[in-house]
Amino acid sequence: MERKPLIGVTTSRRSGWRIFPLVALNVWLAGGRAVRWGAGRPADIEAADAIIIGGGDDISPSLYGGQLGLSARLDPARDAFERGLAEHALAEGIPVLGICRGAQMLNVALGGDLDQAAWDSYPDARHIRTILPKRSVRIAEDTHLAHIAGLEVMKVNALHTQAVRNLGRGLRVAARDQHGMIQAIERGSDPFALGVQWHPEHLFYARRQRALFRALVAAACAYAEARNQSSAVAAI
Repeated sequence: MERKPLIGVTTSRRSGWRIFPLVALNVWLAGGRAVRWGAGRPADIEAADAIIIGGGDDISPSLYGGQLGLSARLDPARDAFERGLAEHALAEGIPVLGICRGAQMLNVALGGDLDQAAWDSYPDARHIRTILPKRSVRIAEDTHLAHIAGLEVMKVNALHTQAVRNLGRGLRVAARDQHGMIQAIERGSDPFALGVQWHPEHLFYARRQRALFRALVAAACAYAEARNQSSAVAAI
């Protein structure tokens, strides 16, 4: 396709101003162009070739039947906005990459739930709060993530407090850390839907992290081409 695929990127109202440029850089390096979306901001999903659901505040447990924790910092407007986007994209075959909170939202949108106190559930896993790649992740064989990034142990960052627990419909585990905590999920068949609980946008210097964005852009190109062909046939 001649034009660069358009990737809608959701962000937090609190931190989006500093996170979006990093995500946009990664999208640009992969051959796409990014536009920032958020609750209360324009979001034309029909014009997008793929979406990225970004990181940020915890997801309200009311979305999956959990109990509200005292320490949770929530954004109900963003929850509603991103859940609607995720459900629409998954239903219509629009490629999706979920980053940290975004991976969790993919799971919730497909009927899964979250462990609100993931680090308490894995007491041997030291809670590392840094954008540096300090946590080891083992990628599952015969997964899309393995095809994208290979099977070698991957070093990632870990800024999340919640984690995927019970998987949503059609999802499978793509990676766990050394303690068994789920760190990546994916849809087992097309269309492209991948969620990682780390922040690859901060690791743009790492070839395997850039590969995640290249895979999304490739899926976006394929989606746009199929959509254009469908429109052309309909016009005949």
